[in-house]
Amino acid sequence: MTLLEPHNLPFAIAMGLMVLLALVQVLGLGDWGVDADLDVDPDIGADADASLQPGMVEGLLTLLGMGRVPLTIWLALFLLMFAGIGLSVQELATSLTGAPLYSWLAALIAGAAAVPVTGVLARPLGAILPKDHTTVVSTQSLIGRRATITDGVARTGSPARARVRDVHGQAHYVMVEPHEQSSELHSGDEVLLVRREKDQFYATALAERRLSPN
Repeated sequence: MTLLEPHNLPFAIAMGLMVLLALVQVLGLGDWGVDADLDVDPDIGADADASLQPGMVEGLLTLLGMGRVPLTIWLALFLLMFAGIGLSVQELATSLTGAPLYSWLAALIAGAAAVPVTGVLARPLGAILPKDHTTVVSTQSLIGRRATITDGVARTGSPARARVRDVHGQAHYVMVEPHEQSSELHSGDEVLLVRREKDQFYATALAERRLSPN
């Protein structure tokens, strides 16, 4: 049984995509998943299904291994597992029945098996990779963290851009208004993100309250 036989076509395509991802990274043609901010907004989907809580989403992503490794590495690992499991399924089917499965059926089985296997492998792999790669965090988790106003002056009704780092040290850029309506937050000011409404954060200047260091 060869990789290029019709019943192995999905797995040949997966291997080709994996090689392509590797070439893109080696040649420096792309920088997907490195120093990128992949946020999971707990408001997304909340209106459609109130039972889908942010903790559930983060738990599912953690289970799948996302956020432990860069997105391109996770995808390449998934493609490798998909192709390897799929070819093994076809070999097993041929040895048991004398013929391989239909390609779509083998792909369905391989895909279902590859997702949890990828999650299991991604967790220890993420532990040995440098920590300056993509992490998946909840936007809500940024509340209570220090930020720096980077552009403009934040006033009530007129937000300014601020940079905040998550628990993994990754930088995120958010729009901020002052928590106190009479306050102004100027470029370079350090602030504390105290609340959030949809995509809008509200902050108070660090000088306005006594805070212990992070």
